[in-house]
Amino acid sequence: MVDVYFNTKRDLLVVKKGFPMPPIGEQGKWRKSKRVIKVSDEIRSALHRQCYYVRKLRDLHSNRD
Repeated sequence: MVDVYFNTKRDLLVVKKGFPMPPIGEQGKWRKSKRVIKVSDEIRSALHRQCYYVRKLRDLHSNRD
């Protein structure tokens, strides 16, 4: 299972359950989401490689072009 966090800029952080939060710099306070049903294959493969996944909201908007 995973723990999902959002910060004040609406960035996404997914961490394997039981692992500490990675040192990802000053990006505001992270709040834990209460419920997770599914994660995508992209997130699942990143968790397998490095035990966490981070996505910034602005990265999501730049991919729409």
